[in-house]
Amino acid sequence: MKFPILLPNIFNHPFTYESDFKLKVGDYVIVPFGKAKITGVVWDEFEKNDKKSFKIKKVLQKLEISALKRDTIKFLNWFSQYNLVPKGMALKLSLLNSSEIKKFKNEKYNDYVTKFKRTSFELSQEQKKSLKLMNKLSDKFRVHVLQGTTGSGKTIVYFEALKSLINKGFQGLILLPEIGLTGQFEQKFFEFFGFKPAVWHSGISKKKKEIIWSGVNEGKIKVIIGARSSLFLPFRNLGLIIVDEEHDQSYKQDEGIIYNARDMAIVRASFENIPINLITAVPSIETYENIKKGKYSLSKLNQRYQNAALPKYEIINLNNSKLEKQTWLSKEIIKKANYHLEKKDQVLFFLNRRGFSPHVLCNKCFDTFTCPNCSINLVYHKNKQILLCHYCGFKSSLNRNCSKDGKCDFIFSGPGVERICDEVKKKFPNKKIQIFSSDTMNKKDSLEKLKRIINNEVEILVGTQLISKGFHFPNLNCIIVVDIDLSTQGHDLRSAEKNLQLYHQLSGRAGRAGKPAIVYFQTYNKNTKMITEITNSNPDIFLDRELEIRKRNKLPPYERFISLILTGESEKKLEKDAFYFKNFLEDKISAKVLGPVSAPIFRLRKKFRVRLLIRGPKSLKLQNSINELMSKYKFSNGIKLTVDVDPINFN
Repeated sequence: MKFPILLPNIFNHPFTYESDFKLKVGDYVIVPFGKAKITGVVWDEFEKNDKKSFKIKKVLQKLEISALKRDTIKFLNWFSQYNLVPKGMALKLSLLNSSEIKKFKNEKYNDYVTKFKRTSFELSQEQKKSLKLMNKLSDKFRVHVLQGTTGSGKTIVYFEALKSLINKGFQGLILLPEIGLTGQFEQKFFEFFGFKPAVWHSGISKKKKEIIWSGVNEGKIKVIIGARSSLFLPFRNLGLIIVDEEHDQSYKQDEGIIYNARDMAIVRASFENIPINLITAVPSIETYENIKKGKYSLSKLNQRYQNAALPKYEIINLNNSKLEKQTWLSKEIIKKANYHLEKKDQVLFFLNRRGFSPHVLCNKCFDTFTCPNCSINLVYHKNKQILLCHYCGFKSSLNRNCSKDGKCDFIFSGPGVERICDEVKKKFPNKKIQIFSSDTMNKKDSLEKLKRIINNEVEILVGTQLISKGFHFPNLNCIIVVDIDLSTQGHDLRSAEKNLQLYHQLSGRAGRAGKPAIVYFQTYNKNTKMITEITNSNPDIFLDRELEIRKRNKLPPYERFISLILTGESEKKLEKDAFYFKNFLEDKISAKVLGPVSAPIFRLRKKFRVRLLIRGPKSLKLQNSINELMSKYKFSNGIKLTVDVDPINFN
């Protein structure tokens, strides 16, 4: 008997195999493909063009594990269609890399046994009201948004909702934007539930992945805390999806298979016919629009937990408080920091820029250090004594012969967190100081570092945006934004939205234990609109205005953007192909094709990059048309096309 088998590869269709095994849709099988043996899945439709004259091979083995659910197959088919990704690559997201999937004995899941303990968390009236709305229609698809000010106890509310579903025998998925630092969250989870969740991300071992994948597939593991990729696990009985910090840009996968995990989570919930809760302090513009249209229900937590006060704001006008040469901290801000340190408050100096300096040049020949693979400057990391490209990973030492005379005499232009840290150490020589960035906190000792911060063993923090992502520091009552003006630079469509969310989240780290807290903004422009918006306790005012601007200019979420990035080694050939491709598309789709233009980072990993931007109606018909045209168009050798539906970054 013949069966359609989808393979986890670049194919957009299943292959036909014969089988002596009794098979059904969703069964996992081992099949020959070329000289290899590959795990595939019995799919829900045959290849449309089956007139190819090759010998039909036989299925080698049926794997004795639970089949992939039809709802999941429908979701993967839709995912492929929406994101213009081959079906086989969509399936690859759901499969393990191992050639054969194993079934484990029950004792292998002992670490994840669901054993509830009694919790004594007293919910406020606001929290109880939100929980009631969350639990309403919990047996069918709906999208609920829990919007709460930072420190209002949003996590406890959705823990209660999750507990109710697990008690009914369902599985739950919690998506987090940054999975590398989940130690604090896991501890919070354990304190509430009394058992460990399974954690899924790229950093866990192959063996652990196999156990978790199998446990989820067989319904043995009830709760997954995961990064983007956990959305594609083969859940047996999924009952609830929670997307924490739904506004976070990290949910966008922008390399390899490109997709937005938040949006795909909503779609998966719809195919599973289960509820999904989006958690945020300031909703994304797309989520806010859906709330306004009545598509998503909403509950709000306006009060901080145990009525702790929100931080106050103060502007430090750098026109009045002059900076000394090669410094970035004013005398006034040093006084403010000392005042808080004397009160035993933890102090944070915030600058959203990694490394020591983003720009290194020679004082004699004026040449800069640029990446040989990418069209960007190398960033100097003083702690590691290297120059680093933050895109391709290229490293170089700070050593170069000068075209004028002898060795280069280096100047460091502009600060990163390491440079701010050096200045802080000079101003506060007797204080315990720690940098909080992806360079320092994605290490094995990151949990120990977190403990020291929580226990107030660290007096001063110097951090990037990583620190804004849901951490609880009970002693942090002073935040100093070193350069708020830096955030206003650039022409990103979403920059205003991103900044509002970032600084709201950042401000929310302060004053969480009930003590008075202040956020200071150093700026040369005290009338900047962004500061006004940040300090406004009601972000809806900004979101309403932003929606109006987007609507007037036919920008997302009112129209669909699809970014087509062409890459190649020859700049001239690339530009020529891009113009040909644009002309090919323009007459055949009901949308506007903008470009081609060089990408802002026009060279990346030794390849030149050109962009086309399609702007059209929000309909799958657009993707279907583009997909059909892409299958007919043949690019020149060496030209690669990458598709980004609903782009967030335009680098």
